[in-house]
Amino acid sequence: MKKIQLIHMVLSILLSTACNDFLDKGPLDTFTNDNFWTSENNVKGYANTFYQDFTGYGNAGGSGLFYFRTLSDDQAGNSFADWTYQNVPASSSSWSNGWIEIRRAHILLDNMEKVNMSDEAKSHWKGVGRLMRAWHYYQLVRTYGDVPWIDKALDITDEGYLYGVRENRDVVMDNVLDDLNYACEHMYDNTSKTTLNRNVAHAMKAEISLFEGTFRKYRRSEEGQSAPDASGANRFLNETKSAAAWLMNKNFVLNSSYQGNYNSTNLANNPEMIFYKAYKQDLLHHSLIAYISSSTQLSGMTRDAFESYLFRDGKPLALTTHDKTDAARMYVGTKIVAGKEVPDTVLSITHLLGIRDKRLSETIDTALCYVDRGFTRFGSGISMTSSTGYGVCKYDNKNLANMYRNQTSQNFTHAPIFWLSVVYLQYAEACAELGSITQADLDQSINKLKSRAGLPPLTVAVGFSDPANNMNVSDLIWEIRRERRTELMFDNWNRYWDLIRWHQLDKLDSSDYPDILLGANIVNDPYNQSVDKVGSYVDGSKNKSRIYHSKHYWYPIPSDQISLNPELGQNPGWE
Repeated sequence: MKKIQLIHMVLSILLSTACNDFLDKGPLDTFTNDNFWTSENNVKGYANTFYQDFTGYGNAGGSGLFYFRTLSDDQAGNSFADWTYQNVPASSSSWSNGWIEIRRAHILLDNMEKVNMSDEAKSHWKGVGRLMRAWHYYQLVRTYGDVPWIDKALDITDEGYLYGVRENRDVVMDNVLDDLNYACEHMYDNTSKTTLNRNVAHAMKAEISLFEGTFRKYRRSEEGQSAPDASGANRFLNETKSAAAWLMNKNFVLNSSYQGNYNSTNLANNPEMIFYKAYKQDLLHHSLIAYISSSTQLSGMTRDAFESYLFRDGKPLALTTHDKTDAARMYVGTKIVAGKEVPDTVLSITHLLGIRDKRLSETIDTALCYVDRGFTRFGSGISMTSSTGYGVCKYDNKNLANMYRNQTSQNFTHAPIFWLSVVYLQYAEACAELGSITQADLDQSINKLKSRAGLPPLTVAVGFSDPANNMNVSDLIWEIRRERRTELMFDNWNRYWDLIRWHQLDKLDSSDYPDILLGANIVNDPYNQSVDKVGSYVDGSKNKSRIYHSKHYWYPIPSDQISLNPELGQNPGWE
């Protein structure tokens, strides 16, 4: 029975891989593994499938990593966002898909020596294979911890691998770093923003190394982790710094518009982009804009996230010289309905946005919207409501016709995957975590972002201590983490994984941090009796709660995988 299950598992992986594989585009008797690997063009065609590994805004649905991932303290979902797993699942695409893509990379690596092409080309495509192996191992490790390390495409005779134990996560990540360094040295160094090249390799290396460096620095035994590893942490943080510095010395510069990085129909000429996911009108679409500009209730910004934005004097809420109120103001105006001007009331937050970090006004709407109080962005389209009152405008584009904004599977704005502002954040954080940061480091990285946001520069000696600092870190690291949060609000599921690597996942426990599920202050709308409130704040959780347990640092290993291979074992707390 075990053999039958094993064969079924391997065949399932092979069939799943074949669905999207370049090899299966033609008749099965045209290409085989023996006659396919004959030219660099064939290799390039095979490798083009890796572009689909970068979800971006999602293809024709809500699968993208931007906005939709609401398990954080930044958003309260329109349906309550609890921990991804409450119980051990029978199966999981988070586990299986990673191994499918690793196998795809191994097929490329295993066949390079067959191809008649230059040594430079072979080194490049080996770099592509190793880069994508590193990328998917990184995602498996941060999700599951210890995983098997496999360095070739498996078949059903490889029982030593298929029934093997999980390797220590630190060893796996050391192997990942080796792959990244090979890719950074050997991949083509060109300027393409839609193909894998040396720029993308350095961007991946900066992201992965920062995750690993901070994860090793801050991990705690009470979470089922090993002890902190200062030496390993510094090694990865130095790799982050060097990879980010390499990109900062290239020709990338910040785009003049923060929002323009997210709502553009063409990122090709955006000087900040390193790598992006292109969509095309009437050909390849996503649905992100439709979800934030239609009658489907938005997953709005939380009170906690709103309060994380600095005021224009560069100070946080507790210390600012500006007005600290967060209450929206009621205004009576007009709107157009069926071609006629009719009275309308708006609960405006324009006065709040005007004294805050500019990124806030490019991320949320100027008027609140919630149950029985709709708001129509740009004065055209569909009336919206938000779970927290705060609408999300960051990804919308008023120049698109409404049919391309409001209809699902019709949006075609491009999605950033790797871009310069993230590199600046990585560089500054790595320098600070290494304890060697200088004012010059801040000025050539994070202060460029603050300037675009209309904020004064950050100094090494911060000059104030924010009472909201609840992470037991220095004032400087707290401010760098704040900058990352506000710059990347709703982006790429960054906040969740940041809390993981900083070992601050307990900040998602709503019993200890209730503001992570609350929304806007609607004290000046006393007549609305339909919306759930806590005091004067919209209750974005619909009276639900989320309780933290240390087991949530890891996803559980799916039970079907343990049935196939009992040597895998289960993660702490999920036994």
